[in-house]
Amino acid sequence: MIKTVHTIEDLRAEIRAWRHAGETVGLVPTMGALHEGHLSLVRHARAKTMRTCVTVFVNPTQFGPNEDLETYPRDEAGDAAQLTEEGVDLLFQPVPDEVYPPGFATSVIVEGLGDILEGEHRPGFFTGVATVVTKLLVQSLPDVAVFGEKDFQQLLVIKRLTRDLDIPVRIEAAPIVREADGLALSSRNAYLTPEERSIAMALHGTISQVAENVGRGSSPGEQADWGRDQLLRAGFSSVDYLDIRDAETLVEVTDASRPARVLAAATLGATRLIDNVAA
Repeated sequence: MIKTVHTIEDLRAEIRAWRHAGETVGLVPTMGALHEGHLSLVRHARAKTMRTCVTVFVNPTQFGPNEDLETYPRDEAGDAAQLTEEGVDLLFQPVPDEVYPPGFATSVIVEGLGDILEGEHRPGFFTGVATVVTKLLVQSLPDVAVFGEKDFQQLLVIKRLTRDLDIPVRIEAAPIVREADGLALSSRNAYLTPEERSIAMALHGTISQVAENVGRGSSPGEQADWGRDQLLRAGFSSVDYLDIRDAETLVEVTDASRPARVLAAATLGATRLIDNVAA
């Protein structure tokens, strides 16, 4: 079974030993309930470095007051078994007090990128993400840290904070892993009822069609309106956003020559799903 540590001191001791042996280190931060999407990040890290550490920590500071912190899927034994099978070297599984000790009073805020889209609809979310990721990177100081493109805005926020704070780690992106019908893998998919699961595929189908139409010259604004309407017609109860944004800055698209991304967040029953595709 994979070696597991629960304290920052023990994490650093393990990584220090790897460093003394001249080995490179890859980090994959997760909130657990691991699925094939997470494992694709693990494989990416293992291909890039000699040693791999995965963190499993359900970060309380990125959940809002009415969100699913208490019910978020957890499977510690299953996570450890999967990571063992993948050949991961170390699992860091801290308790909240280890990450946020009594008196903790510091936050990392990425202005601009963290204030729009997800940041607008989930106030405080990116402050929680940016703070915990900064702490994990500083605690482990890996050569490479891998994040998935499914959380595309989060990926950009993390790239910005590592640049702005001069954290010496290379942030690498791994592509989205999807079900056969296009639904992006997510731990929260477990919340979907069978009927909702049959509707959920419309999210990827709709944003893919929006991306195709924009690529053919259709108005981004009109396509965003069309996409939101399609999701509601498909059975989603609400759409927080469906927008076409610059793939590097997330500002609204004005220059068709620059890479763009269609990003969406919509609620189906009690489950909020996000997805994105290149445009």
